[in-house]
Amino acid sequence: MTDSYFTDDSLLRRVHREKVVGLSGPRALLMMAAHPVAFEGFFMATGSLDDPYKRLRRTAEVMDAVAWRSRAEADRRTRRVRAMHAQARGTLPRAAGPFPAGTPWAADDPELLLWIVACLVDSAVLVYERYVTGLTPAERDAYWADYRVVGRLFGLADADMPPTWNDFKAYMNDMLRSGDLHVTPTAREVGIDVVLRPPVPLKARPLVELANFITVGLLPGRVRRGYGFSWDPARALAVRGGAEYVKRVLVPLLPRGWRYVPGAVAPAAGAAA
Repeated sequence: MTDSYFTDDSLLRRVHREKVVGLSGPRALLMMAAHPVAFEGFFMATGSLDDPYKRLRRTAEVMDAVAWRSRAEADRRTRRVRAMHAQARGTLPRAAGPFPAGTPWAADDPELLLWIVACLVDSAVLVYERYVTGLTPAERDAYWADYRVVGRLFGLADADMPPTWNDFKAYMNDMLRSGDLHVTPTAREVGIDVVLRPPVPLKARPLVELANFITVGLLPGRVRRGYGFSWDPARALAVRGGAEYVKRVLVPLLPRGWRYVPGAVAPAAGAAA
């Protein structure tokens, strides 16, 4: 059995083995881009959006290695990411929300890294509980404890991260109320274009539109309004009704190969370094 950071019993694997949790990705990206320093500084200035889909695939491969492969493979891939982050720094070229032009940024800034990690965590748990099953307080704590391991691999110290799930949720609530989040015009344009209009065959467009509908519904109201998305109680009811159907009827009946990601179905292959 491969020496991995996580076991099949870990909450991180239990959550991320579900293919439906992939719906959390677009929400997480839009949440990240709602932080002006994360978007105007890191995403725009580092070339992350020159070929965004290639960059997203590489990120997914790194996260896959951390979750399912050997420690050596996870260490090798995250070491490369940390080295890239150490070189990426600069200043905001223009004012962005509450941050004036000239505000310094660094890709390995713990506050920036924590926001990126937090968006992934908050989005994954939201989708998992909405579409798969609820988590107990102890399970949420265990999931966050697993993700603190991920945070350390990407350069965060224990002191940089909230110690418990309740502390994590307090951090998220504080961020949403702080005024630091501000969807800039560029973030609105590029975020919508990259996240909601991926290059897919015409026959797949209905699925993309459905995923977009869900993504918009899962965003916090303030962030949703920042992107200019319209919403109403009828749409909210439709999203919740669809989620209940998926959770109660569809997901429990799916075969393993359809329900779970490849690493969960064939852990030996997924663990190969």
